[in-house]
Amino acid sequence: MAETYYIFRSGRLRRKHNTLYLESPSNNGDSQKHPFPVENVRDIYLFGEIDLNTKLLRFLGQRQITAHCFNYHGFYVGSFYPRQRNVSGDLLVRQVQVFLDPHRRLFLARQFIKGALFHILHNLRYYQNRGKPLADTIATVDALAAQIDDAPDIASLMGLEGRARDVYYQAFTVVMNLPEPFEKRVRRPPNNPINALISFGNTMLYTAVLTELYVTQLNPTISYLHEPSTRRFSLALDLAEIFKPLIVDRLIFRLWNKRMITDKHFEPVGKAEGVYLNEEGRKIWIREFDKQLSETVQHRKLKRSVSYRRLLRLEAYKLVRHLLDIEPYESFKAWW
Repeated sequence: MAETYYIFRSGRLRRKHNTLYLESPSNNGDSQKHPFPVENVRDIYLFGEIDLNTKLLRFLGQRQITAHCFNYHGFYVGSFYPRQRNVSGDLLVRQVQVFLDPHRRLFLARQFIKGALFHILHNLRYYQNRGKPLADTIATVDALAAQIDDAPDIASLMGLEGRARDVYYQAFTVVMNLPEPFEKRVRRPPNNPINALISFGNTMLYTAVLTELYVTQLNPTISYLHEPSTRRFSLALDLAEIFKPLIVDRLIFRLWNKRMITDKHFEPVGKAEGVYLNEEGRKIWIREFDKQLSETVQHRKLKRSVSYRRLLRLEAYKLVRHLLDIEPYESFKAWW
């Protein structure tokens, strides 16, 4: 079964036959080799200072392995996204047609927001049932969710979602028992540990969705909620929107409330007024994130166990069926 590899060491990434290995210096000056058979690789996350060459990139492309790169502070830099082999001219044309049709695009955008707000409410009700005073927050988000179908355009829809998330993020103070109120989302750079956790978690989910999109025939640059951009795979942002509360936020709550991640796992970002997860914190997050994506649930329609990671891919396939006029798209909503 294919696995995701996270590389924190610095060194040179090489290929020998059907094995990839990281060559890194040891304490005695000799080089150490850390191999991983290419047949077991789904994608690679590079957090260390890694040297590689175009020969290796060609090999990754042949093996359809995506590589995601991060800088010293753990901020996402970009991805090596191999040339797609599962291509479909018909599906590409349909993707573009739906994007150019305001009504059809708005339908999909609404579905993404419906999935996101459903899972936000799911989280809030979970903690309300455990004694947290969240009734007012739930009522506000519920009222905003009821307005989704009335949003006349994408801008209005994103504004509605933004108001819902602002209220939701303020509830983090209660859910996580924070000593100081968590007032708003700050991104570049994150200004406190909670924003740093959200930023890093959302990035990890975005790259996980991107890896799953590669398996499908969808073009990841054509999106419906987020505007397509020359600098990002915006369809991955669309689909990630649905799963952020379900995967990222739940993990943040668990790691913080169980003291698995604390203030000691954060460091300042240079001269900027920001913080980031240090290496130890990133390792803890990634270990638990990978465990979360590997966790399985009994799928209602498929009648078998599927992992959270597979749910990401299934969501992309649902979008394919919608674009091919096989079945109307309805965003994923957790039933457990």
